[in-house]
Amino acid sequence: MLIIPVKDGENIDRALKRYKRKFDRTGTKKSLRERRYFTKPSIAKRAGLQKAQYIQSLRDQEEI
Repeated sequence: MLIIPVKDGENIDRALKRYKRKFDRTGTKKSLRERRYFTKPSIAKRAGLQKAQYIQSLRDQEEI
């Protein structure tokens, strides 16, 4: 649970902006999306390897 203390005289928009920033940093939305479906560990590992290969290829192209 996120708690955002609102100070006296503070604009509600500013407090809402702090809440949104804190919410994004905690990664709550990302974890909820990941837990929506079960992925086998072997598939998750394969996806991670493919992502690493893709990033490495981009870095190799950047060096050339």
